[in-house]
Amino acid sequence: MPNRVYKLIEIVGTSPNGTDEAIRNAIEKASKTVKNMDWFQVVETRGHISDGKIAHYQVVLKVGFRLED
Repeated sequence: MPNRVYKLIEIVGTSPNGTDEAIRNAIEKASKTVKNMDWFQVVETRGHISDGKIAHYQVVLKVGFRLED
């Protein structure tokens, strides 16, 4: 395996349907402008409550992408 160098960014995905969808939304959107993404780490999960029910999920991700040579 060659030596690689990564940069980290932090993004937040949202969804009214759950944390998994919030993660997918964040990764899919970021992949349109960030090249060479290799991994992610969930660092925070939170949500919005409305009328005593969960209205929206928010997931904070760290995303690592490879720097090009």
